[in-house]
Amino acid sequence: MTMVKEHVSPHGLVGGRYRPLEVLARETNRLWWHAEDVASGQSRLMARTELPETADADTVRRATARVVRTGEIMRLLCPGRVATVVDAVVEEGVLWTVMDRIEGTPLGELLDREGPFHPVRAARLGLEVLDVLQAAHDEGITHGELSPGQVFVRDSGPVLVAGFGLAGTTLAPRLTAPSYASPEQARDERVGPAADLWALGAILYTMVEGRPPFRDRGRPDATLRAVDRLPLRTPLRTGPLTQAVQGLLRKDSRERLNRGVVRDALVRALDEDSDADLSPAPRLRDAYAAVRHAAPAPGRRLMVAGTALALVTVAAAVLAVTHRLPGTSTAAAPPRTTATAAPTPGGARDGGPGPGVSPGPTASPALPAGYRRYAAPEGFLVALPTGWKRLATARAADRAYRVTFGAGDDSPTLAVTYSERVGPDPVAVWREEVEPALARLPGYHRIGDVRALTYRGHRAADLEWVAGSGATRTHTLGRGFLLGGGRGFSLRYTTPAADWGDSEGAVALETFLRTFREPAG
Repeated sequence: MTMVKEHVSPHGLVGGRYRPLEVLARETNRLWWHAEDVASGQSRLMARTELPETADADTVRRATARVVRTGEIMRLLCPGRVATVVDAVVEEGVLWTVMDRIEGTPLGELLDREGPFHPVRAARLGLEVLDVLQAAHDEGITHGELSPGQVFVRDSGPVLVAGFGLAGTTLAPRLTAPSYASPEQARDERVGPAADLWALGAILYTMVEGRPPFRDRGRPDATLRAVDRLPLRTPLRTGPLTQAVQGLLRKDSRERLNRGVVRDALVRALDEDSDADLSPAPRLRDAYAAVRHAAPAPGRRLMVAGTALALVTVAAAVLAVTHRLPGTSTAAAPPRTTATAAPTPGGARDGGPGPGVSPGPTASPALPAGYRRYAAPEGFLVALPTGWKRLATARAADRAYRVTFGAGDDSPTLAVTYSERVGPDPVAVWREEVEPALARLPGYHRIGDVRALTYRGHRAADLEWVAGSGATRTHTLGRGFLLGGGRGFSLRYTTPAADWGDSEGAVALETFLRTFREPAG
């Protein structure tokens, strides 16, 4: 395999401040170094990439700017899920991408040490990579260089993806890790998200087969010709991942599986084969409660700001459900009869699917037609109607967040809010912390009293209200529940008041309450 040279600048520092210490991992035309920022004393990770010999000053300037700009966009879209780029330096025809140090192991190195993975473990990691790709693609960003060397597996938490912004800086199309190039990259054609999905398929193939779908032939051009012209080596160990792998590795980019189909296939692999020994990864029996991955990540409507009332609400308490954040709609829930399910044997109402049915924390309930399971990067899971997506995400410094889902425009929405500063009485939180803010909304009127109940074994309370006027009047049901230790969630379903009580909304609310699962642990 062709490797880049391991030399650094003669004075030992890159950009006058970064000292490469040791090689962490190798790919064709790229080395990963542990490094030190001598100016700050902080540890760094540096990727060393050869630039074309013909690169002029303007090309170099654009390359460094693109790496930093794309890295910053991805950091905002997927906090904690992508490598944080802090600098990009070009010296002696070499691009050095400087990142915060990553406490993880490159997937390629892990495979070299441990050998092939069980398909369930591969599915879990694949879903985590897919989350990041979806966030990028929704923002119009193609990775273009995805390979096992760009995926870092951590002892805890989801994988971290590096390398955004590097596409186009190498000597030839996909010169780095050509075994993971898509056929269109091998032909030097314009590429888009489909090339990343091919790379994901190649990574899944490698994780379970222990080798890439197209072996490295020593010269990038020879490897790229093989990717373009040779048939796929039939996978033998993919098991429940076979559909996803073969569908992603179709030569014609127009025939590749889309993200939704891939996600469903990977989630199904987790659910169907949950008895496997996944060491050192956690066992995934009834895995939906343990999965920290999947689902459309925030796109162009990523939010870090809102009205003062909305930000205070997110930071103060999970049960706080205020007026809509910018980019979301304020709507409500179907009739109260569907918001609360049948009494449990202990007499408390539970948000289960109906009389005699109360799925436990790790159940995998059946879904109505037109719904799909969504596993959020934040760790929670819920079933959403087809066509729904993340509309907005608001975060606070104390780990509180609110994610709003919907189809857009004035359609119904579901807001999921989390806080680690919730009081011990969910009824009191609604009455004393949330409702005073809601009361300032035009047209606010509470329907009935705050109702105490038990939801999935947790202390909970429901608050139902309307707000606004005329065509903009909305109807909302909010359910807040406590996890202990000051932690809690609220689920708020909102719909135009004129649509309250229709059968579609009733099914939606019942499904949200029945399928929601908080993060494991």
